Amino acid sequence: MNILRLKALAGAGCFSIALIGAAMNPAHAGGLERGGYDIDLLFDPAPVATEAEATYVMPDRKYKNATGPLGFNFLSSTADGAEPYWVPRIGVKAQVVQGVDCMVDYSQPWGAHTAPGASWNGAFSNVETDIKSNNYAGTCSYKFDAGKGQLRFIGGVFYQDISGFKESLVGFNPVGPSPMGRVDLEASGWGWRAGIAYEIPEIALRASLVYNSKVKLDNISGTLDLTSIGQGMIPIYGSTQYMPDSVELKLQSGIAPGWLAFGSIKWVNWSTLQSVPICSEQTRGLAACTTVSPKPVRLTSLDLMYRDGWTVSGGVGHKFNDQWSAAGQLSWDRGTSHGYGVQTDTWTLGGGVAYTPRPNIELRLAGAIGVMTSGHSGTLTDANGYTAGTDATYDVGNDLITAISGGVKIKF
Repeated sequence: MNILRLKALAGAGCFSIALIGAAMNPAHAGGLERGGYDIDLLFDPAPVATEAEATYVMPDRKYKNATGPLGFNFLSSTADGAEPYWVPRIGVKAQVVQGVDCMVDYSQPWGAHTAPGASWNGAFSNVETDIKSNNYAGTCSYKFDAGKGQLRFIGGVFYQDISGFKESLVGFNPVGPSPMGRVDLEASGWGWRAGIAYEIPEIALRASLVYNSKVKLDNISGTLDLTSIGQGMIPIYGSTQYMPDSVELKLQSGIAPGWLAFGSIKWVNWSTLQSVPICSEQTRGLAACTTVSPKPVRLTSLDLMYRDGWTVSGGVGHKFNDQWSAAGQLSWDRGTSHGYGVQTDTWTLGGGVAYTPRPNIELRLAGAIGVMTSGHSGTLTDANGYTAGTDATYDVGNDLITAISGGVKIKF
């Protein structure tokens, strides 16, 4: 085997996973995942490396056979169930001393945006929901010789802020605009990561296992706007919730001169998010805020009812020459919905190219296309006896999702 060519491919191996992952991860991830967590830049062998990328995701989710509460069927039984969105990421990695590398990065790991509108039968459940996140992270590693390669220990911390709103009908007017309610929420918290990796650069081999902790959100606050029915703006809060922890195993290795195989398995603890009770600030300290708290303590809730997510992917990359590389990948994501919601299984095929006009500059372009499988959203009862889905039921078919991603890496 040509060791020199495999060494050259090691850099392309980093590109392969980063490039294809940028387009595919937001396209197929379950729960509220968009960009997720990505620390591949930490492994770049250059003393200093910077990276910026953006992905545009276009889901085409159609709701059909929709009915509202108590058989409400006066509006449309169909709606467009998802909106396109951007996923940005930027990072800088530097070698602090021999064997110690550190990276800082900004990303948007979580998010969701659906806007089926006020003219479908499920409008009492959702007119528009938009959830956004910002993640600021610092990650370092220490590596040392071990056998034929190098063993690396990884650790870091990150800070997240989460915000969003949800609008839905709170009444019905057959001759004019129906009254609308709106919940605005925000929260923030800290998390940490730890991992281990083993690398043999001569054959472009790397195996990494990384754990990302939960992020405790114990400061959920906001407002409930019920001015359309004469109740004004109500200060609200939510009970303590957690953004999920995750474990990801990644593997890559040179398999022939100029060829690289790579794959990953990821588990995300989305079952930690079931239903988020929204309660009045006026009752804080007087009664517990739970999904089964009576009114006026619990005013509404943000129902998710997720199960854990699993993602399995694999692909190959090829270095054609010193300037051009390409990669392709197939992924399967287990849907996080299981009776309520339409986060169904998704299959995604992605591909991309990287162009290196100079040894220290790499330009990337990738795309992905996938199928979100069919499903049904109805009622689902949690362990506390709370039932979600009483305000709407609907179906989805096999729908298309596409994504395009571009990025640049500069090394010093």
